[in-house]
Amino acid sequence: MAPAPQRLKRRREFLHVARTGRKWAAPGLVLQALNRHAGEPISDAAPLEEGEIRVGFTVTRKVGNAVVRNRTRRRLRAAAETIIPAHAAPGHDFVVIGRAGTIGRPFPDLLGDLEAALRKLGAWKEETPVTGGRI
Repeated sequence: MAPAPQRLKRRREFLHVARTGRKWAAPGLVLQALNRHAGEPISDAAPLEEGEIRVGFTVTRKVGNAVVRNRTRRRLRAAAETIIPAHAAPGHDFVVIGRAGTIGRPFPDLLGDLEAALRKLGAWKEETPVTGGRI
């Protein structure tokens, strides 16, 4: 299994993904993705490993009060921890945005939304078949 993704933490990193990346909206979430190999880097950002994946989460106040926003963020984090390390293409930054429907959406549907968004944005890493012997 791939290493756990790093986190996007600074506002300018989130804005860079939003400005230069692509986005896909699903009923349970909005996913913004930036292929760092294709986009221009943030000038004073810390150096990154070649295939490192970074993920950030945000939920606006439109979604609800602090309790609802935190529950929404936790659900998105759990979905991302399930799907992104194994299936996201390396070298991408992702911003996962919570929606009002995130909190009430069944978790398998939320996983499906994230998978569909990764596929639509071209950030889905196809699984390589495991060979059973020598090549």
